[in-house]
Amino acid sequence: MSHNIDPTDYVEVESGSLKFQDESQQAKFELGVCMAVYKWDELNTAVENSWGGANSSEKRDWISAIVIELFDEKVVDIQLIEETLLYAMVDEFDTEVDNDSALEIAAIIMKFYKDVGIKNYTDIEFLYNKYQEKQARGASNVAKIHIEEDPNNPDVSDSEEDDEEDENIPTLHEDSMDIDEEPSGPIVDDDGFELVQKKGRKGRR
Repeated sequence: MSHNIDPTDYVEVESGSLKFQDESQQAKFELGVCMAVYKWDELNTAVENSWGGANSSEKRDWISAIVIELFDEKVVDIQLIEETLLYAMVDEFDTEVDNDSALEIAAIIMKFYKDVGIKNYTDIEFLYNKYQEKQARGASNVAKIHIEEDPNNPDVSDSEEDDEEDENIPTLHEDSMDIDEEPSGPIVDDDGFELVQKKGRKGRR
């Protein structure tokens, strides 16, 4: 698919912004952006595995929002959308995507913008209907914010969240490890015994 995409394809207005003045058109475009972002398998994998932490689902919605904001400007091209998606994956999920998937999602978003401009909502509604069907079947939990409710990882997500916190702390904040881990159990004294025990538990993982 990507070989048919022109990364220099763009939309532009002479004045104002690319945002649709008609509220119903703008709403359809925003829905289209969300559906395109939700279609991105690499991002879905990052969310389902909580690579962005406990609020990974919220971060996915935030990515949709920053893409929508790109169209507050006078000109947007496919490459700008692609770069925005890739940077967001690195910043929010510590994940580098080295294939053309972000380019393909960017191309879909650009197509949706042009479709909405002529009030053609067919493809957007098709994706939205597929999304709703998946939700109705219970086949996906992407609309839920709480990672612990992920049907693919019902038993391990809580410990994964703890692991996220542990792994993000290591050498930068070793001195404060006992403080960061306080919620896990009571502090017996200030002599460091709790810290030693917790380090040993972490080492067994």
